[in-house]
Amino acid sequence: MRLWTPSPPPPTSHTTPPPPPPHLSQPLPSSLQVDGAAQPFQWATYAAVGARVDAVASALVAARLAAPGTRVGVFGGNCPDWMVAMQACNRQALACVPLYDSLGEGAIEYILHHSGAAAVFVSADKAAHLAAAIAAGGLGGGGGVRAVVHWGETPPAAVAALEAAGVGDVSSLAAWEARGAAAPAPPSPPAPSDLCTIMYTSGTTGDPKGVELTHAAVSATVAGLDTFLSSVNFPLGPADSMLSYLPLAHIFDRVAEELFLWVGGRIGYFQGDVKHLVADIGALKPTLFLGVPRVFDRIYAGALSKIKAAGGLKAVLFHWGFVRKLWALEAGYPQAKAAPFFDRLVFSKIKQALGGNVRIIVSGGAPLARHVEDFLKVTMCAPVVQGYGLTETCAASCIAIPDDGADSGTVGPPLPSIELRLEAVPDMGCDPLADPPRGEVCIGGPAIFKGYYKDPEKTAEVLGADGWFHTGDIGELTPSGALKIVDRKKNIFKLSQGEYIAVEKIEAVYKKNPLVEQVWVYGNSYESALVAVVVPVAAALKAALADKGVKVPAGEDLAAMAARPEAAAAVLASLTATGKDAKLKGFELARGIHLDARQFSVEDDTMTPTFKLKRPQLQKRYQGVVDGLYAVMRTEAEAREAAGARAAVA
Repeated sequence: MRLWTPSPPPPTSHTTPPPPPPHLSQPLPSSLQVDGAAQPFQWATYAAVGARVDAVASALVAARLAAPGTRVGVFGGNCPDWMVAMQACNRQALACVPLYDSLGEGAIEYILHHSGAAAVFVSADKAAHLAAAIAAGGLGGGGGVRAVVHWGETPPAAVAALEAAGVGDVSSLAAWEARGAAAPAPPSPPAPSDLCTIMYTSGTTGDPKGVELTHAAVSATVAGLDTFLSSVNFPLGPADSMLSYLPLAHIFDRVAEELFLWVGGRIGYFQGDVKHLVADIGALKPTLFLGVPRVFDRIYAGALSKIKAAGGLKAVLFHWGFVRKLWALEAGYPQAKAAPFFDRLVFSKIKQALGGNVRIIVSGGAPLARHVEDFLKVTMCAPVVQGYGLTETCAASCIAIPDDGADSGTVGPPLPSIELRLEAVPDMGCDPLADPPRGEVCIGGPAIFKGYYKDPEKTAEVLGADGWFHTGDIGELTPSGALKIVDRKKNIFKLSQGEYIAVEKIEAVYKKNPLVEQVWVYGNSYESALVAVVVPVAAALKAALADKGVKVPAGEDLAAMAARPEAAAAVLASLTATGKDAKLKGFELARGIHLDARQFSVEDDTMTPTFKLKRPQLQKRYQGVVDGLYAVMRTEAEAREAAGARAAVA
């Protein structure tokens, strides 16, 4: 039987957590399962993990891979080994290059080639993928990838494939650490201006861009966050814990974990499967919870379905308490005093969804819908704040002030490490000197990126000679000095899970489909999927219906054909196939469509004289249609979740 270290006790206050037991002072545990149940987290000390970092770094020196500035890739899910590898890079002034395969086919090969990575740390489940990318690009050995260090139970076939791809030094992490421990090397501390990481972004069109972040930028961001949290009476310390489940290869989670290392906090790593996320949260009981809107949307939908199913007095009490507490919060009452009676009677059960010990909840990556933000504030019995930033600004540029009703629905003021200004955009009617002030959000200060790696042209497009980064987001300043993101300067936006969407690229793919005369793709940062309005080609649509066994009477016009439910299903299936053939990512595929016989035109103000789509006008025309599509998609998703829940109970 395996022995487990007991979980830490819950904090007694949302502002002053108790001191941690001395044996729980280090952040690098992983949740595991025994007989299907998540177990309490095991914890290591900072000293123990520091010794591992020293050994891994020393092995890099022994392998002659530690010349300052050498790029080292890390490829795998969040776990202690990922963090150890990254800190070993920091110890020797090496540039860490996170790798992840959600950027599309060929992304790993591209990043390895573009960054010039000389070594890669990889998890067992990604080793075969890494080997294929190295082989496809001819990147093994020589001036390419000279060493691969793998952790976990790596299949022998994957190890053989790495060696066959030309990697001269393939080693397990355990063997690598032993190698370094036998030949300890002194650290080579980086200068503030040295590259800390090259983080490739999912970006818009074309290849990923490598965002160069220096040690000064990361340090300034961490210091700014620490200063901010202390100033608003939410200091973090050794008793605090967070669950690492958002990708470490992205800047949001990366900066949060660096902050926890800074304050001596505890980081618990999830099991690597989102299906077990609820169990991991229950095992850790974090005091800080980070999430993206998609995660919080699911929490909201799940809680509401349970309340609806309960019905009767429980539902009445919930809605009564919800309205009462939300009013109190908006009136300026702090969490602890807004509705203590309802907290104990009703909301204490709901807040267990996040473990029950959360002191503060932070949402980032995309805007959080106001109704979801309000729901979380009321039911989780903890302040909920939204943050704003980009990879280029080290994630944390603005954050709302906890327990401040004036910041609700905003991303708050800039952090101490950030300078912010609005720049006029006359074409969109945005004037920083108007009331309210509006304009493109520009960010300056020590946390800004150095540039895009090997891409001075793209760097010059967004980074001015004066050092200000042009985000492309349109912002509005509230009377309290908080920032609210209201639009995009270009036709690029994020979905609720944080993925960037370039609609013009997707529309260009769909236009290749013979069923499509015209297409307008729509999405926003409060939804997790895209929808589309399609003007179909009459003859092609008639043929597609015939293929489905639908007989269209002679003389039936396009409007009548488009109104048939079989027509929308046929067109959506065809568009999905076209998108997949063009290698669109899953989140780039439209999940719902509406067919319209009316063409977009200059005359009805939905197209410019050069035949470009006028998106605001199209949105105005079809707002009710797209809202209806999303409503149907939500209903179908809830039905699937309910069916899954019934199956699980059965």
